[in-house]
Amino acid sequence: MSLPQPKVLLKPTSAAQMNKSLPEQQVLNSSITALRLNKSMRTIMQWAHGGESKSVCVANVHMLMEAYWHDKFSQVLQNADMVTPDGMPLVWMMKLLGRKGQDRVAGMDILQSLCQKASEEKVRVFFLGSQKSILDRMRARLEKEYPNLEIAAMKPLPFRPLTAAEDQELIEEIHESGAGIVFLSLGCPKQEKWMAEHQGRVQAVMIGLGGAFPVYAGLKKWAPRWVRQAGLEWLYRLVQEPKRLIGRYTQTIPPFIFLASVQLVAHHLAPKRLLNAFNL
Repeated sequence: MSLPQPKVLLKPTSAAQMNKSLPEQQVLNSSITALRLNKSMRTIMQWAHGGESKSVCVANVHMLMEAYWHDKFSQVLQNADMVTPDGMPLVWMMKLLGRKGQDRVAGMDILQSLCQKASEEKVRVFFLGSQKSILDRMRARLEKEYPNLEIAAMKPLPFRPLTAAEDQELIEEIHESGAGIVFLSLGCPKQEKWMAEHQGRVQAVMIGLGGAFPVYAGLKKWAPRWVRQAGLEWLYRLVQEPKRLIGRYTQTIPPFIFLASVQLVAHHLAPKRLLNAFNL
């Protein structure tokens, strides 16, 4: 595999990006929100109570490499209101770059924490995407674990793009449901692009959770805590789904390690022009 080539550094252009107020740490060419799990959840709940249109991306190595290789997707992440460090490699990078207290803010932890807080604070939640069979299993578990949770709706989406009329109908359905939080499962980068396209149109906090839905539904196993803390969840998932993940991992992990090493060397030892040369 060839090493990543130097790129022209992207500059912030949008009003949404310029108006960000949350602390951030740049990892590669993406800005990761530098908040611990509890503070991130409190921030999201504040947005939900205010009926604010916000987007939350849950980032791992795959997502950051998509952003590094594709300028349009990079802008999607730059314009998101919060980008959490889902993968331990991102957490390690943030710590090595000076964010010593950073912890992991992962999809499953976000889902369970927000469902607990939403049930206590009477915030309605809307589940969008995935498949009906998965959503049905999720509902059964949610009703057992969070009996006071107000589920506004659980709506799968077709694999094809929605028509303009269908999309408008969906927006109206979310609005009429009174949901303060929309959990989204369309996969990366589709769900992140969907949130970007609906910024300002969906008056709720949109959170892309990707593979958390089937894990919560019990169709896929969640890695044990020690595996997650050791940063080996990628290997645990690879054992479960080798055919689906082997290609992704071989394409994203080696270049991430190279670029992360360049950033760390430049941060501690080298001149700034080395960072700029690799869009870091």
